[in-house]
Amino acid sequence: MDVTARIATLELAETFVIARDARDTAEVVQVELSYDGTTGFGEGAPIDRYNESAESALQYVEDAAAALGDDPFALDEIEYGLEPREWAARSALDAALHDLQGKLTGVPVWRLLGLRRQGPPTSWTIWLGDPDDMGNRAARVADRFLRLKLKLGARDGRDVDRVRAVREATAAPLQVDVNEYWTLDEALDCLPQLAELGVEYCEQPLPAGDPGGARLKAASPIPIYVDEDCHRLADVAGCAERAHGINIKLAKSGGIREAVRMAHAARALGLGVMLGCMIESGLGISAAAQVASLCDHVDLDGNLLLANDPWPGVEFLDGVQVPADEPGLGVREEVPDPR
Repeated sequence: MDVTARIATLELAETFVIARDARDTAEVVQVELSYDGTTGFGEGAPIDRYNESAESALQYVEDAAAALGDDPFALDEIEYGLEPREWAARSALDAALHDLQGKLTGVPVWRLLGLRRQGPPTSWTIWLGDPDDMGNRAARVADRFLRLKLKLGARDGRDVDRVRAVREATAAPLQVDVNEYWTLDEALDCLPQLAELGVEYCEQPLPAGDPGGARLKAASPIPIYVDEDCHRLADVAGCAERAHGINIKLAKSGGIREAVRMAHAARALGLGVMLGCMIESGLGISAAAQVASLCDHVDLDGNLLLANDPWPGVEFLDGVQVPADEPGLGVREEVPDPR
């Protein structure tokens, strides 16, 4: 197989703000795998939090080319030959392999995996801002999205006010994501108030590995889902002590194969399963959408946050990100008109 990779810059429609940063663009690595005249594509979104960058991901793909071999169906052998690092780059390779397999066999990836095509509705992210601003933004999208996820963690004592402002603007189901920015005392104070406002679950309220995790799980009136605490299969069992569910992201897990393993392991432990994303184009979102039917909650709005999605093909239908019913991942790059 021949492999090439490139860095692509995605432009956001509006500045995206969470507790730890704000951004107007996002860099991803995109991979092309060619075999016998057919090409598969994949995308990975490196996460700064884990010391990955578009440059380090690109270098990993280029260095890994020799380990890919000549059989696009030898996924176990390929996975075994890759160094266990640069998980966003590995997710791009994994997605490209699945896309290639689907195109070679003429079936969508979700069918290759034996899964249902459609998963739960995706949430829309209401990024961090003042309470009134978040309420206004929620009101503008409440008729389009069936669920809203609020970014919290400003450390200004107003997070409950933010949720209250959004609740006053919409009756849509709400979830919150704190991105590790509460202390245990803040979480114990806020979570009962969020329960009264009808919040469905809270994602990563405490820093990853915080010793108060088990205590918070026992005390929380709403489910706790962990993101930064849960990367790959080996992390799932430990998360059962501190959470009611896990958030799987392909950029953390290394791709579709590991995501499926994690979902089944979580079910065996009685944990809920959420599927998340980074800021990604439709190429990245399409890979995650293939496994959405395994999950209770889905947060796949990364491509919907863009000013223009250069990889259309995922259909946003009645609040659900539905993967294409075409071979492979079912997306095609939209080349800009040079005029």
